[in-house]
Amino acid sequence: MGERVVCAEELFKEGYVCSQAVFAAFSEMLGLDKETALKIGNGFGGGIARKQEVCGAVSGAIMLIGLKHGKTQADDKVSHEKTYVMIEEFCSKFIERNKSINCYEILGCDMVAAKERGLFSTVCLKCVRDAAEIVEELI
Repeated sequence: MGERVVCAEELFKEGYVCSQAVFAAFSEMLGLDKETALKIGNGFGGGIARKQEVCGAVSGAIMLIGLKHGKTQADDKVSHEKTYVMIEEFCSKFIERNKSINCYEILGCDMVAAKERGLFSTVCLKCVRDAAEIVEELI
């Protein structure tokens, strides 16, 4: 397991949300300071502010792929397509491991039940690990 994967797991265990943990674990190697990454990543936890849409760990990884390869010129089709292709590859690999990129589908219940069942320290931690491992391979 890579150093950044371990870092993502530790950040999550410390109390940062899934999106923060994944995004901040890699941000400094891509030129973004950790504090800023934590702030940016905050709202994506729990499938976007606990709405249980796209898994926060997935959102964190997507932001990293964009940070690494995203276009900065409106007409840069090469960077744009590369980013989308990498995100598609990431999502396919994540789905192979977790059956979905949707927080509710992954947990199989709402956030209250997930907390009661201790799923944050099991299922969500696995998602953080999986997202970090996959993004580490891709970037």
